[in-house]
Amino acid sequence: MNHSANVENQSGVRQNTLSPADGSVVATVVLATPEAVQRTLDNANKAQKEWILTPLSERKAYCNRAIDALLSHKEMIASELSWMMGRPIKHSGSELRGVEERARYMIKHCEQALAPIDLPEKSGFTRYITREPLGTILVISPWNYPYLTAINSIIPALLAGNSVILKPSSHTPLCAQRFQQAFDEAQLPQGVFQHLFMSHNATEELVSSEQLQHVVFTGSVTGGALIEIAAAGHFHGLGLELGGNDPAYVRHDADINDAVETIVDGALYNAGQSCCAIERVYVDYRVHDEFVEKAVQLVNQYQLGFPLDEDTTLGPLISTSAADHVRHQITDAQQKGALAHISEACFPNSKLGSPYLAPQVLTDVDHSMQVMTEETFGPLIPIQKVFSDQQAIELMNDSKYGLTASIFTSDIQQAITIGNQIETGTFFANRCDYLDPALAWTGIKHSGKGYALSTLGFETLTRPKSFHLKHPKQPHSGDNNNGSPITSD
Repeated sequence: MNHSANVENQSGVRQNTLSPADGSVVATVVLATPEAVQRTLDNANKAQKEWILTPLSERKAYCNRAIDALLSHKEMIASELSWMMGRPIKHSGSELRGVEERARYMIKHCEQALAPIDLPEKSGFTRYITREPLGTILVISPWNYPYLTAINSIIPALLAGNSVILKPSSHTPLCAQRFQQAFDEAQLPQGVFQHLFMSHNATEELVSSEQLQHVVFTGSVTGGALIEIAAAGHFHGLGLELGGNDPAYVRHDADINDAVETIVDGALYNAGQSCCAIERVYVDYRVHDEFVEKAVQLVNQYQLGFPLDEDTTLGPLISTSAADHVRHQITDAQQKGALAHISEACFPNSKLGSPYLAPQVLTDVDHSMQVMTEETFGPLIPIQKVFSDQQAIELMNDSKYGLTASIFTSDIQQAITIGNQIETGTFFANRCDYLDPALAWTGIKHSGKGYALSTLGFETLTRPKSFHLKHPKQPHSGDNNNGSPITSD
């Protein structure tokens, strides 16, 4: 099943989005023509010159009203997400709750983030640094968290005085329309926020435009490389959030019940289709068997089914090809000696040739297997037994990715000691798969570059401008402007 298809008609190229739930058409959009793309750029550049003059207090008010407007449609948006990407309806509403949490935080703290930096006093000089907007920002959002990932950049970009163009995934085009609707309801000035439906080739052409100043991309490593190539020589700023193969380590002193509950949820939520999902688990040999037994019991309680059913806790993957990718990794691991613990008979909705895939727990895995070294992006939990903290650290770092890493332990000081040795953007203890808006969201290695959220996130969407002002010499008292003595009649 193809998830989207292009068809020609008299009005141009129409793109259909097919639901992974049942293959039905859930959205049809018209791709932007080159002329429409150019108009959008022109409007964005023109609007930004006015928007930068808008006081920050007013920009905050516009953004708050837009979030209010978005939330007023939360039931409809949750249903659309379930149809477009297969997420269970009982989980779809959580995305907008995260959007509100992040947006409100950035709105509340933007004055601190954008405040001028005053320097120590220097006699005869005034010196300070301001944060200036970059101009027009292109945000290319993914399908797996189309609102959450986009809001990370849209709100701080607008607060900083930039204009924004959003290019959504072809899997979730309605999200761009809902964002546009929200900003229109907030009466944001025309051209400050716009969206475009585009093909991959057209997007690459847009990235190379001299009328853009920054590009934010969330997606695959391959997609990120193409963005870098398209932007080469144009000196755009780039924010790239790419792949992940995030590890969790369960020490012997961990609360096993809590570790199992947290890790299984972190691995299977959204059918494992998250860049920061738990994709490989290392468990101390002393608690390995207990952890595996309880993990298998919990995974078997999941209900794989139609995403609009209230009882469903695990929906289909985004496409059949995505499910086949996970099936291939499971087969590869089993051929190399891995043991599968979940019977597909317990998940009758799992079918070959469809996006519906049963979750799986694997043991006897090692780093010769793709499940431990490549991104999976599916409902799979491979568990490897380890015999020391040092072995766990080495295995966690044995990856081309570095987005998040988690440790489960009752010894927080030891967690910090281990965390200081892990090559990652975010380090968790006793939790995973969560973005705190007060913390910078960043990755290393092939997980990308740049950062979002926290007050630091504003730095990537602004530029520093230095003011170095030498005070003029004051004329001596009793002198006139030409230096001659002042005389009275």
